[in-house]
Amino acid sequence: MKYLMSIIISFSALFACANEITFNNEKVNYKVMYKWGLINTQAGNATLTITNNGDNYITKLTARSEPWADKYYTVRDTLNGVIKKKGFLPMFYEKKAHEGDVFKHDIVKYSRSGNKVYGYCTRIERDKDETSGGKKEHIISGTGATVDMLSVYYYMRAINYDKMKKGEEMKLNIFSGKFKELLTIKYHGIENVELDNADTQKCYHISFTFTQDGDTKTSDDMDAWISVEPHRIPLKLEGTLVVGKVQCFYTGGSWGKL
Repeated sequence: MKYLMSIIISFSALFACANEITFNNEKVNYKVMYKWGLINTQAGNATLTITNNGDNYITKLTARSEPWADKYYTVRDTLNGVIKKKGFLPMFYEKKAHEGDVFKHDIVKYSRSGNKVYGYCTRIERDKDETSGGKKEHIISGTGATVDMLSVYYYMRAINYDKMKKGEEMKLNIFSGKFKELLTIKYHGIENVELDNADTQKCYHISFTFTQDGDTKTSDDMDAWISVEPHRIPLKLEGTLVVGKVQCFYTGGSWGKL
């Protein structure tokens, strides 16, 4: 579950394609399913929250693997972010990831000059015995709309898919504590999607391709199905693994005072 998602390549394109929506205080939950042949079992869970704080949104994602999955690959991730409401501009991103035997702590602080975006990145990495790893600092930059692995979850929900044609694509930058990637989002139209509880919902179907240095893929493609209802909740996400695939299903949420 390396990525969640993102959108668009210039600020003018952003405002042309996005709805003028705002987010109320919100908490949404997902279960993460592992599927391989006849095997279909819950491997983890994730929760995302967004709260209003003056001119900013404060965001958070927590994810953890189930006890049975811990025996093979432990996941304990926490992502934090700050997004400026005006223009929906990420200002701060942090990821604390305990994955397998490795701990990684990424921090990205943003600055902007015109249409140029800079990410001042810090990465701390170590193994479980703290015998290797260390701290690295560097700067990455991009032109146009830029998000990270947390803000993209909300960014994609603001896209006005009703104004897009089937097969139309968008591109934008994603910053991590390590490097910049280019995300291509392709719109596949409206579909009736069967969810994990056998319920069927009408959704916008989009897919994601992550690349770096031109056309070099940095991960397998992903698909997402976003509800056409006002909250625009992503109801299903799916990605391919080396063996099997992972599916994330929305399991409920709450709005207002959290």
